[in-house]
Amino acid sequence: MPDNMSRPLIRDRGGSRRLEASMSDPGAPVVGILGTGDFSRSLARRLVASGYQVVVGSRNPKRFEALFPEEAEVTTQIEAASQADPIFVAVHPEHHSTLVELKPMLAGKTLVDVSNGLRINQDGPSNAELLADLFPESPVVKGFNTVSAWALQMGPWDGSRQIFLCSDYGKSKNMMMQLCRKMGFIPVDMGSLSSSLEVENLPLHLFPSWRIPVLCTISLFVFFYLYNFVRDVLHPFVTKKESVFYKMPIDTVNVTLPCVALVMLSLVYLPGLCAAFLQLCWGTKYKRFPGYLDQWLTRRKQFGLCSFLCASLHAVYSLCLPMRKSAKIKLTNVAFHQVKQGVEAPWVDEDVWRMELYLSVGIMALGLLSLLAVTSLPSVANGINWREFSFIQSTLGYCALSMATLHTLLFGWDRAFDSKQYHFYTPPTFLLVVILPVTILLCRLGLLVPCLAGRLRRIRRGWEENRHIRFNLQDDGRHNGLEDMSHV
Repeated sequence: MPDNMSRPLIRDRGGSRRLEASMSDPGAPVVGILGTGDFSRSLARRLVASGYQVVVGSRNPKRFEALFPEEAEVTTQIEAASQADPIFVAVHPEHHSTLVELKPMLAGKTLVDVSNGLRINQDGPSNAELLADLFPESPVVKGFNTVSAWALQMGPWDGSRQIFLCSDYGKSKNMMMQLCRKMGFIPVDMGSLSSSLEVENLPLHLFPSWRIPVLCTISLFVFFYLYNFVRDVLHPFVTKKESVFYKMPIDTVNVTLPCVALVMLSLVYLPGLCAAFLQLCWGTKYKRFPGYLDQWLTRRKQFGLCSFLCASLHAVYSLCLPMRKSAKIKLTNVAFHQVKQGVEAPWVDEDVWRMELYLSVGIMALGLLSLLAVTSLPSVANGINWREFSFIQSTLGYCALSMATLHTLLFGWDRAFDSKQYHFYTPPTFLLVVILPVTILLCRLGLLVPCLAGRLRRIRRGWEENRHIRFNLQDDGRHNGLEDMSHV
């Protein structure tokens, strides 16, 4: 069937707007809309474009008639309720009671509640349940509250295509699912109307799966920024009376970003290792992980994307370092003193090789991180099978972690053994950063030991240490017997 969501309904041509829709099919069901707000107008346009006859009920039809497509009939609420089935109730929930006078005309007709609350409602009842109480003779379906008016007009690239539906009436819900598909959306059955409270709360959650990763990223950034500030800015000022506060906007931030990126990338693979060791200890995969570990495992994608963001910003900041005025002045001063003293530029093979390897490994680490970030996008992940996705996110992910760790170690080189690097008796930043990724990589190597790898593989295929069948050969040799069947 043609994809009705593949084009926008409205295009700007010479400052005018034209509805891209064919005339409604005379045999199509009449769909009603009670309400004349932005959502109602966008919904009417999409319905007309999908071939439905649309009638809009308004308390003041003449005032709003020009705002709707010509193919849609704008009339009174009583006439709209009499003609249409199903009917979208697109008025604010506090105004549902004003529709009580339409109860005789709405009896037996499907009502679709598209409303949302002003805040998350944990106790109930939902707006849809209150509407069902007002109109007990009308089947109520909750839906279309998670799609915006903009997405209805502009198509799938500007919004989600999923429509969550729930109702106690299977026939009405099936009818709305067919309507969703014809409009170019993907219906998602959420069950009975008791799920409507969850559906209404969905649009009110502000990045629920991103809160912990973002908070962790910000916390790590603040910690490492203050740590680097004390070591690289405050220490020279206290000990040498040297003011280098100009480093705070660029230098200090640039040193902080890779620290956060590496720790956040380590936190992507740490919960998987914790889960593996728990399964090895328990001897089964049929035991729930602790709640915090469950949530951690489901947020690994967000941790990884935050790591990629910090790594990308670090690359941009690093490219900008030579463009600073302070860097140009320093370079000029060094060149001037070398010429004045007749000293050639020092060439130390060790430093040159270290810098070449440091940059090369860092570029490879960023490239692998970019691949991980791209394949985490739903549009890309849907084009590869599970084995390919697992290879990229796990095998190449550990390669990215190894490269990023090596990049940090090459940066530090032998500074860990230089007492002058311990400002205020604090270790260099890179020493703090590499502790977690090195630990994770060593633990991952430990899981590759054949005895542990084989046991973990059997557990994940369903084997349990304390629940198995033992086969005993009978004395007469005519048949096999089974023991401990009660443990299966």
